[in-house]
Amino acid sequence: MSELTEALIKEAIKGYIEPHLKCDLVEARAIKKVTIDGGSVNVTVELGFPAKGVEATIISALKGQIEALDQVSAVTIDLSTHIEMHKVQDSLALVKGVKNIIAVASGKGGVGKSTTSVNLALALAEEGASVGLLDADIYGPSQPRMMGVKGQPETKDGKTLEPKENYGVQVMSIGFLVEEETPMIWRGPMVVQALNQLLNETNWRELDYLIIDLPPGTGDIQLTLAQKIPVSGCVIVTTPQDIALLDARKGLKMFEKVAVPVLGIVENMSTHICSNCGHEEHIFGAGGGKEMAEQYDIELLGSLPLDIRIRKETDAGKPTVVAEPNSDIAMAYREIARNTTAKLSLRSKNYSNSFPNIVIQ
Repeated sequence: MSELTEALIKEAIKGYIEPHLKCDLVEARAIKKVTIDGGSVNVTVELGFPAKGVEATIISALKGQIEALDQVSAVTIDLSTHIEMHKVQDSLALVKGVKNIIAVASGKGGVGKSTTSVNLALALAEEGASVGLLDADIYGPSQPRMMGVKGQPETKDGKTLEPKENYGVQVMSIGFLVEEETPMIWRGPMVVQALNQLLNETNWRELDYLIIDLPPGTGDIQLTLAQKIPVSGCVIVTTPQDIALLDARKGLKMFEKVAVPVLGIVENMSTHICSNCGHEEHIFGAGGGKEMAEQYDIELLGSLPLDIRIRKETDAGKPTVVAEPNSDIAMAYREIARNTTAKLSLRSKNYSNSFPNIVIQ
């Protein structure tokens, strides 16, 4: 019987491919320590993305891989999460209190971008992350209603705003500052200035992720925002419909031009199941998101159904992830959240805060 070594343990661990990372935990640099005492093995694992919903599955899979070794008599796994800051566009200053910004975009309106944004933020909070949500859709701010939050934000110094909070998520929107039925008749520069203020003059409190619900489209406003906001990665929301996919491709190309990595695609309204008879129908077509993902070599982060509960619950200010936390739809949002942040965790880290400031006097 050969001696039990760290190399042997790691080789066994490599047999388990973590489904969100799409690689083994050794390759993902998540194995921080291996301790061997006779036949007893202890492995310290540190994930780079929130995964509360699958921690037990990961631990069980790792134990199974290691216990398969003849020399092993007992295995313990210590699993934790540490979310790093990831690289943003060159020369852009980071937002105080925010580790990573994930932009949620769509090439056109009406594909469910805002609903996806709010449920993604809530799903990340459920997975154990500290999360904020910025409603950047100035012309149609919907997050105050979706998040069930009313009233103007407080200010402690007369210069900065305190984010509103509900369901464990910090929220900021122009919708808190204007009447719900007041139209925003602003030109592009005013929109960009307003969003810069909402982003940088909000006292975000130690966020792992700030989800930004961008305005739909790929025009000058969207391009300027993509250039000025320090984004770690973006998610593109589309439906399977050919016309929506055409616009989604434009969105992808826009982010490529401004050096923002596209973490993947969410296919919304992918299928409809009749609530009366159970018949499934692909109202907007089938497989469009998957085909686009394959065409551009990016990930399909997940698919969501066209379901009346999603609409009713967000309209009522209690989105599906919190209204029906154990439902298939909520689980789909949580899977998308894990896939998105796992993809981001494999990207280059931002070390700007690691370097000291040198002052010459």
